[in-house]
Amino acid sequence: MDSPMSITKEVRHYVVRNVVATLGMSMYVIIDTLFISIAAGALGLTTLNLVLPLFNVFNGTGLLLGVGGATIFSLNKVMHPERIKSLFSQLMIFAFTFGLILAILLNIFATPVVDFLGADDATRQMAIVYLRIISWSGPLYMVNYIAINFIRNDGNPTLTMKATLTETLSVILIDWFFIFGMGLKLEGAALAVLFSPAISLVVLSFHRKFAGRQLEWHWVVPHLRNIWRSARLGVASALNELSTGVSIYFFNHVLLQLANNYAVAAYGVISNIAIVVLAIANGVALGVQPLASREFGKHEYKNVSMMLKNGMIITLFLATISFIILITFKHPIIEVFNTSHSSQLLAYASVGLPIYFTSVFFSALNLLFILFLTAIGSARASFSLSILRGYIILLPAIFILAKVAGINGVWAAVPFTEFVITCIGGIIIYQRLKKLNKG
Repeated sequence: MDSPMSITKEVRHYVVRNVVATLGMSMYVIIDTLFISIAAGALGLTTLNLVLPLFNVFNGTGLLLGVGGATIFSLNKVMHPERIKSLFSQLMIFAFTFGLILAILLNIFATPVVDFLGADDATRQMAIVYLRIISWSGPLYMVNYIAINFIRNDGNPTLTMKATLTETLSVILIDWFFIFGMGLKLEGAALAVLFSPAISLVVLSFHRKFAGRQLEWHWVVPHLRNIWRSARLGVASALNELSTGVSIYFFNHVLLQLANNYAVAAYGVISNIAIVVLAIANGVALGVQPLASREFGKHEYKNVSMMLKNGMIITLFLATISFIILITFKHPIIEVFNTSHSSQLLAYASVGLPIYFTSVFFSALNLLFILFLTAIGSARASFSLSILRGYIILLPAIFILAKVAGINGVWAAVPFTEFVITCIGGIIIYQRLKKLNKG
């Protein structure tokens, strides 16, 4: 067993790099949202928020195969390296092929897709153009997420951090050039999206020079058995990502029924801020996950428990700082995105933001709990928490609380759901660790 000090140091090493990486990418999302609000106003924000769930589909597919495959890689790379020799290549080839097929279908059926997502006469044409362009980023996002997870678990979190930061800084400049330099507005923002995962993949390709790497590339036909094994372990992370898109979809529809496009724009501001806040929490979880998985594979269960404890301390500390900043500076933060100075958008967001972000403590812990359970091979428990969090509890809560308290009830659905999941997840993890430490 390693000393508590060495474990804490290693956890911080991984966490810092992953938080910087995930935070860097989320900053691009924020700046892109700001650029769109300047170039296309409140309706541009509404359009962005309507199409946003598609990014969750792209990212969720990457996480489905990336997190699960990388977990299998970590569990076997020391004791059974022959089992995972071509796994990375199989997942990359499968994901890219699937992404291309999805992009073609989205282009063919763009109009019914945007109508399903909630577009009306004011936003339909903008949404169709935006969707058709960003659909081609799908296969790149999918393979990028797979590569990031495998390279991180291959002992090179520094490169994944560099890839994300390079991607972020480059795409912000490209975004500005297309939107303002070429005057393409929303279409320019969509074109910039194509460069985002492509730049990251170029940087990640330098992993081939990493001295301690075990990853290899093989031109192989994907085996469905390996796809299924990876998806089984990655389904919890994928469902977490997809639940964001599902909740955005239902939030948009309920807010359109209760209010108007400005309420949806306000939610767009809040959900984009949430991307940054949850990126920090996700960075902590992604930092703990490969270490806990490695120690679990070595049967060092005391180390596994200590890594979770360190992760929880860091998570709650960062969540507290985030909450204080959001509550203290809520009006300036909202006004950054309210470039058209809409009084309706400001009114909706000012009330919604503090209610929504009481969830930050519970959301951060839940992301850690779900990835930790995946790391120790508890796929079923991780899957159950993800289903409860993103679907079974949240979706009814949106409708029930909207009936009871109107728009304020809609904002309250997220903190209510996250609190319930934290209680359930805490009990499950306590029981799992108790059983492991006894054994």
